[in-house]
Amino acid sequence: MDIATILLVEAVMREGGIRRAATLSSRAPSSVSAAVRRFEQAVSIPLFRRDGGLVALTLEARARQADVTEASATIRALLTTASGEPPTAIPPVGLVALDRFVRIARAGSIRAAARTLGLGQPQLTRQIADLERHLQCRLLGRSHGGIVCTPTALGIIPEVERLLDIWARLTRASADRFRRDVTTWRLGAVMPLGPESEIARMLAALTATWHRSRPRQSLFISSTTADELLAGLKSRRFDAALLDIAGIPPDFDGRLVSETALVLAGPAPALSEMGGDLPRLLATCPIAVPSVRSGLRREVTRFLDDTLTEHEHRRVTLVEVDSIPVIINLVSHHGYLSVLPETSLSRVQRPPAMIRLGPLYRQSLTLIWPRGAFSSEVGDLMIGMMKTGPQAATASPA
Repeated sequence: MDIATILLVEAVMREGGIRRAATLSSRAPSSVSAAVRRFEQAVSIPLFRRDGGLVALTLEARARQADVTEASATIRALLTTASGEPPTAIPPVGLVALDRFVRIARAGSIRAAARTLGLGQPQLTRQIADLERHLQCRLLGRSHGGIVCTPTALGIIPEVERLLDIWARLTRASADRFRRDVTTWRLGAVMPLGPESEIARMLAALTATWHRSRPRQSLFISSTTADELLAGLKSRRFDAALLDIAGIPPDFDGRLVSETALVLAGPAPALSEMGGDLPRLLATCPIAVPSVRSGLRREVTRFLDDTLTEHEHRRVTLVEVDSIPVIINLVSHHGYLSVLPETSLSRVQRPPAMIRLGPLYRQSLTLIWPRGAFSSEVGDLMIGMMKTGPQAATASPA
């Protein structure tokens, strides 16, 4: 939660409508409406009943309006103390950053606070630097024994503590949900190629083993594309993600989980007749490929770039389909070509004809997580669980 959202919600409560609050705050109505949704989600209570452009407070909202009003007044006092004058713009300051600032001030050391919070010291240092930049004031100075608070910091600490106490009251009704969130690991994964695919097998093995060995800690798995998984990691929607890429992107840590050989699959007559002439084969049949948001598509593109000249590229017909089961159906029944993992196709009831592409072209699965935000021990534990059960991958790295 951030202070701007609280101020916008207080304005909606006071003005009785999204548009009036938007006009008063010089914000777009859609921005104010999004702030209301964020607030309601955070407190797990519907605060408004919408009727066209107007909103009516629910009984729960009326019971909490005094706290929201007090929180807004505290935020304005905090900003005035920090800058020396009433605020004209609201900086993007989150309650988490304010809480960590107070923890550092109490501990007297960024290192000690980082250890208590389970964060890296550089990460915490950057967060405090961002907080100082947003508030436009110096909060902490260095001393021989650690850090010292500036006079401005000493002035805003009471306001910050008051604001955090108010927020604790506002969210008390959703404490059970927050506790569930804290004990739930959220894993994103690239979409399995089908129920018999290696990805599906590994995720099923992970789920079964996790819930058997850690019954008090939930595991939530969601599948989407590689690009969306990276975005979800950056926004902390996921704690970790299983991507179909070989390398580990910047600002992330991770482990290679497995590698699977890729094949060119297609109709048997075409592969037997022209299998030795790949440029001709690729120009004869349409090629079904996943979207550019997937790691597998990058391997397909690399294979085509390595195999075809620029002139031959222009003769190729690519059909983009963001569903591997549909691609397999196109290959099996409609005369299409595609580049797919060999293990997934070999488990199909009637697999299509295949040409193995060689060791340079492989589907790699890598488990990654934000640097400093996910225990490598938990990552190793997940990978070990993925490799349990029947039909474990034989091509996985040591």
